[in-house]
Amino acid sequence: MFAYFIPVLFLVVLIYSVIKKVKPYDAFTLGAKKAVPFAVSIFPCLVSIFVLTELFEISGLSDAFTTALSPVFSFLGIPDELTKLVLIKPFSGSGSLALLSEIFTTYGVDSYLARCACVIYGSSETVFYIAAVYFAGNKKRNLTVPIIISLIASFFSCVFACFICKIM
Repeated sequence: MFAYFIPVLFLVVLIYSVIKKVKPYDAFTLGAKKAVPFAVSIFPCLVSIFVLTELFEISGLSDAFTTALSPVFSFLGIPDELTKLVLIKPFSGSGSLALLSEIFTTYGVDSYLARCACVIYGSSETVFYIAAVYFAGNKKRNLTVPIIISLIASFFSCVFACFICKIM
């Protein structure tokens, strides 16, 4: 069923463009032409996010924050073992996926910790990567307020995820 989704979508767009008298190939090349400058403008933002994420882990700041914030997270219902996942998720999707896999291996996939980790992984986003992508084309780059709001929302989604997993 899903194997037909892309071809059908392609045909619908093609038929729609014919009805609207739009040249599909010209519209496609115009969009691709606009994508190149956008990709170039976003590249420095993405590189800085990847470098800072790696430095955060290598420098030991990740471990220091994990140790310092673990009691606070525990008080709010987030198990100590998931503190690093909560801290890494806003920075790195692949890093948090690696931590999720490690939690599965250590505690088992059916454990309370694994369920919490899954919901945390699925209910939060790589805030800094998304901010870099969405605001790269924006002339006004004051990202402080949107990033703070996103981090707060991401954190509360983690607290709520552990609460839901505990009562279910």
